[in-house]
Formats: sequence, structure tokens, C-alpha cells
Amino acid sequence: MPEPVASSHPITIDPTMSNAVTNAPAAPPPVEKVRVKVDGREIEVPKTMPDWQGKMQPTTMLQACKIAGVEVPHYCYHHKLPVAGNCRMCLVEFSTPMMDPATRKPVLNEDGSPKMARSVLPYEPQTPRGAIACATPISPGMEIHAASPATKQMREAVLESLLINHPLDCPICDQAGECKLQEYSVQHGQAASRFVEPKVHKPKAVDLGPRIMLDDERCILCTRCVRFTRDVAGDDALGIVNRGSYNTIASAPGRSFDNNYTLNTVDLCPVGALTSKDFRFKMRVWFLKETPSVCTSCATGCSVTVGSREGIVHRYEPRENDAVNGPWMCDSGRLNYRWIHRPDRLGKVLLRGAESDWTSAIAELAALLGSAPKGSVAFVASSRQTTEELWLVSRIARKLGALTDTVAREGEPDRLLVSADKNPNSQGARLTGVSFTEAGVTIPEIARGIDEGRIRTLVVLGEDVTKAGISSETLARVGNLVVSDILPNATTAAAHVLLPGCAHVEKRGTFINGKGRIQRFGKAIEPRGDARAEWEWLQELAVALGAVEPSRSIEGLFNRMASDVPALAGVEWARLGDLGVTVPV
Repeated sequence: MPEPVASSHPITIDPTMSNAVTNAPAAPPPVEKVRVKVDGREIEVPKTMPDWQGKMQPTTMLQACKIAGVEVPHYCYHHKLPVAGNCRMCLVEFSTPMMDPATRKPVLNEDGSPKMARSVLPYEPQTPRGAIACATPISPGMEIHAASPATKQMREAVLESLLINHPLDCPICDQAGECKLQEYSVQHGQAASRFVEPKVHKPKAVDLGPRIMLDDERCILCTRCVRFTRDVAGDDALGIVNRGSYNTIASAPGRSFDNNYTLNTVDLCPVGALTSKDFRFKMRVWFLKETPSVCTSCATGCSVTVGSREGIVHRYEPRENDAVNGPWMCDSGRLNYRWIHRPDRLGKVLLRGAESDWTSAIAELAALLGSAPKGSVAFVASSRQTTEELWLVSRIARKLGALTDTVAREGEPDRLLVSADKNPNSQGARLTGVSFTEAGVTIPEIARGIDEGRIRTLVVLGEDVTKAGISSETLARVGNLVVSDILPNATTAAAHVLLPGCAHVEKRGTFINGKGRIQRFGKAIEPRGDARAEWEWLQELAVALGAVEPSRSIEGLFNRMASDVPALAGVEWARLGDLGVTVPV
């Protein structure tokens, strides 16, 4: 999969959000305000606001209406894209104070209030002239009539134009339930169409790229996909071809629409024109349960929403978080969920090859580890496990005087979101003390300890150590090999005690990304078979060994961990919210 060309306009990430635990930045200078009216209600709004690149620009009418709590319908506008102003759906009527051309001072009414002049067509003074709210700056004293009869008439006319050639196939459209054309047609459109001519039929089911299907008939030419691909992903692969009613979106001649961010255009598309081949016709969106979560594909830790139904994950979508990923995520991370439902997942507790239960397994582990001489136990954990699980490993290891480490995963980064560190919780492993500054540095020492007979018990969580520096021959010398994992591998095959683990969507917990953002995630689906969240049985084991005090919930466990880890001092589960907080790393 080719990477996108480096963009000259990188995604704007705000690392100094108000809920950061690090030292607060200096107070910004006071914001200059402008007084305007929205539907007769006077409000104060900032004179300038950040644009899609984070640069301060004059506040627009659309932004002022949003501050006032008034929705202005729009299609082409997106707060993280350059303004195009081509859909015209955000047209609003407005008035400005009348000025005396001689004195250049406001003309006043008898009561002393400014006399307002509604914007009208120069050639037809009785007809209001609308302005596109997404691109028109506000001015002092301006009055925005977002709900006036003239504004409503403009919206009806725009919708009527957009629906002229649009197919009436909402019941079978994959975007149904998330379609802005469908919603606005109900809210702002007319009940009947006056169009009697034959519709223009554009191409259907166009294979735009390996992950994207295009239905040109549904496209309203908002150009969100074009602007995202060009200005954010840095891959100028899409454009508009043909003319008039025959305009269509197309990829560049001889090219497939294929970079690592193509699926963001599906999120951006306000209608059903661009659809994901992975999710297309799989599930009606109103049936999906949405759970806030975190992507586990790399150390960026994009905030995501997991869409699931009846124990099956159907899709990941980016969840907007300006401190991490903005509203975007890469395609490889978005599609990294299919393994969760592999039929060969581990689902049984095994003791010496025989099926057992968790109570027996924890009792045997507590007896085994509790009687082990200091220095005879080692742990290889995974930086794909939660911070709470890694902390429990560190506390058990501290109690036993055991060596600990995690496995490093490196890959190719890009200049947008993809990190070179392919573990989602390397910082969590470092902060809890399971691994050192560089993951994997202790594994050779653990291997030597096994070969020399000093380490008799090895506990492996979520890793195949035969690929990480401990050979199969060395592994065979371990007297007691305890393994917890999700999928079978060479290490699980050699285990004396095998404990089935959970995917992160099957439990709750936190990850700390590469920049120190700690985020919590929810449980989307139930685990299969006998699998249990690792923090549950690790806590039982730690309590049995006298390494920690018991906590009744993940919230209590997190708070107990935060009081023990210096970098997490002052952080509580309740403070994390849906966007997380930044801790010093």
C-alpha cells in the first residue's frame, strides 16, 4: 500500500489541552470580541477563530451561529478542511448597520439604535441576497437571520437543485441513517418535487480503489473528498471531470485511489457516494452499538468508536480528539479488527494440557510463584496490554524479585498519524516499570538466565517470545511456562499453563500513547469461551501473593495505580473523560 505524499498542511494536533496534567501554559492574551445578533439574540463572539490549519482567521457567520447554538445546514464545509463554498446550503439572510456615506458614521433610529440594512440583490431591491455562512466574515453589529422566511426559501431551493438528479434509493443506500441529504431534506426541504424531466444517470458502483466504492449518482459534488486527499493526505489523486449535470468525482487517469487514508473520505462524504468496501452492506448503522475506544495499531493511539452488534465488531471509525488524531485515522488501523473473530482463538484454560478452570489456575499460579526462590521468575509482558495490567505485572514482579520486559515493534512511520512504534502502550510499560527506556533490552538476560538454569519460571503475556529473542530450544528448558494470549503461536503451544486472553474491545482499561496522552476505552463486546480480561486474573494473583490490595472495579484499580506511579500523580479515572489527559513522559 503506497504511503501518501507528505502534506504541506499537516494535521493540527493540540498537545496543550485544558485537561493536561503537565504544567499549564501561560495565559493567552484576552480575545477581542465582536457583538452580533443571531435570530434576534445578541451575542459576543471572538473576532478571529482558528481555521482548519489552526491559523487565526476572521470569524465566519457559520461559526458565530454555532456559538449561538443555531445550526446552519451545510455540506461542503468541514472545520478541518479548506473552505470551498460550493454547495450553497449554508446561505443565510443578513443585515448590516447603515452608514452615512458623508460622515461614515452609523445611521441611527429614533431610539438611538443602529438602523439596519438587509442585504438585497442590486438589480432587484425587494429580493434578499443571501451569503454563504461558511466563508463570510462577521462584522460589528451584523444581524444574521438564520431562520427567516428568505433563508428557509434559499435552503429549499438549494435542496431542490441537489435532488434533481439524485436517485430515490434511500431504503437500499448504505449511508441511510447517517446521510445529511436525507436529514436536511426532511428538515429543510419541500414535500414534493416539481421536476418532471428524466434524471441524469451517472455511473454506479465505480471501483475507485482497493477500499473505496463510488456511486456517482449520489454524489452532490461537495468536494470534501478532493480537499482532504489533496490538502490533508497530500495525495492529489481525486478531482472532478466532465461538465454541468454530468460532473463526477474521479481518480487521476491511470491511478487507483490508494493511500493509507482513503477511508477518511467515507466519513467525510455527507451522502452515500463514497462507501467502504469493508463495511458496505454489512450492517444498518442504527443497529450498531457505539463504544468509545482507542486504536491499538501504533503508539499514536487514535481515538476511535467501535461499532458492534450482538458480539461482532463491524467497524472502527475515528473519534475526534485534537490532542491525538483530530477527526482522522489511517486505513490500516481502521481495518485492524478482523483478527478479533478468528475461529482459532484460544478459549480454554489448560493446566499441563488438561482443561481446567480459572479458580484452579489462579490457585496453582499463586502456589507456584509464592514458593519460587527470588530471581527464579521472569515476566515478558506486551505493550499491547492495558496500563493497569502492566502495573499489576510490575507489582507482582517487584514482590518476587523477577526480571521483566516487553517486546519492541518497529515499522515505517508517516508524516500524518502513523508512528514507528507499533505498540499502543509502550509508554505505559515504561512508566509502570515493566520495560526500560528501550523495550527488549532485558530479554537477552532472561534467555541467558533460562539457559543457565537460574530462571525456572517464565510468565509470558500476549507475546510469542520465540520471535523476540528466546528460542524454542531455550523455551523448552523452562520448568514452568505460563502463557496468556489471544491467538495460538509457538509460545502458547509450549505452555504448561495456558490462559485465554481478551482483545481490548472485550475489556476496559487505559493506554498511554507515544506523546503521553492517557486514554480510557470501553468494553464493546463480551469475550469468547473462558477468556477473561487480564487485569481481573492478574489482580487475583497479585492479591493472593500480597503484592496489592484488592480493587472492586477497573476505576478503583486505575486510581490505586495512579497513586503508585509518579507520572500519574493527581490523575483519576473520572478525570480522563472521553479524550484523556496528558502526563509527563
